Amino acid sequence: MEKEIISSRQFTIVTFLYSIGTAILIIPSSITGAAKQDAWIAASIGVLLSLLLVKLFLTLANQTPSLNFIEANEKILGRFFGKITAICFLIMTFLSAGELLYFIGIFMKTEVMPETPTLAFALLFSIIIMYAAYLGIETFARSAEILFPMFIFIFIFFIISISPQITFENIQPLLEATKTSMLYSITRFMSIFSFPLLVLLMLYPASVNVQPAAQKGLYIGTILGGVVLITLIVLSILVLGPENTAARTFPSYALAQRISIGNFLQRIEIIMAFMWISSIYIRTFMYFYTTVVGLAQILKIKDHRPLILPMGIIVIGLSQIVHPDIVHSTNYNNEIWPIFSFIFTILLPILLLIVAVIRNRKSKAQNNETPQQETKNDNQKV
Repeated sequence: MEKEIISSRQFTIVTFLYSIGTAILIIPSSITGAAKQDAWIAASIGVLLSLLLVKLFLTLANQTPSLNFIEANEKILGRFFGKITAICFLIMTFLSAGELLYFIGIFMKTEVMPETPTLAFALLFSIIIMYAAYLGIETFARSAEILFPMFIFIFIFFIISISPQITFENIQPLLEATKTSMLYSITRFMSIFSFPLLVLLMLYPASVNVQPAAQKGLYIGTILGGVVLITLIVLSILVLGPENTAARTFPSYALAQRISIGNFLQRIEIIMAFMWISSIYIRTFMYFYTTVVGLAQILKIKDHRPLILPMGIIVIGLSQIVHPDIVHSTNYNNEIWPIFSFIFTILLPILLLIVAVIRNRKSKAQNNETPQQETKNDNQKV
């Protein structure tokens, strides 16, 4: 199968939409519950700290510039241990793909079509994901380019429409959150926003045409995605109040329901849902694509496409059993996911980077010793 390449601009757009992902639905309530009206401060700190993670991921990726993350595991840790860590990482991405399908189903059933079973939404959305995986990463990147301007337009319209309902008293007093709750909120925010950015190493640097520009794109996409999420958190607090934001499952959707322009333009929240579905589509695809391509590489299969249908069927079933209800899902994202993702998206890259640096230094030392030995041998012969 021919190697697929995307542009640095496309990579920036994918990073932007991917970093938003499911966070656009659940982040406002998740961190407002602990930090209250200071949740936007926690999110701002989380975005700044996320840039350090981006630096970590880029440094790791540059150790193996022609390989994706799954291939880099085997290259750095060796065939045996590299496959073990890669399989563990793929388990995380596969479970995450199933969970996102669950999110899509539960969101549509709860907010849009309460009489329709979640399986129907998961099935329809998974067909789109599987078809995109079949067409390849280049087609997916072009679809992200199409979705990007529509996302930006709807987001700007959303801000302008909801601004008249802002109440600045809702964000006062400032800096009332304790250090513990602030740290807790920052960790929650980063676990959903920036920890999963490691998955983008399946595209960078192996599948990007201009690597220096793509590095800047990863930073730019992360920053812009963070700005979008901070804006949503601030608007949720200013319009709904910290208590109502924390109590709602999807507070950003509740914001859209409040839009009313001249008592004429109302009930347009389903249009706003396009913004959330676009970002969730990007992240779900990346999780599923990583799983399928990574599994094909581990099994030494040249073409990943034969794995798409069976893995797609399995992920649909997984989406129906991954969480028994929304309460279990909320507890998982608040308590378990930060630890689970930290192991595979922070500790694993640090381990890989340390091993890669040590191996590179040893190889350089051996290369330097070899010419010296050859020179000594030549002198002895003379």
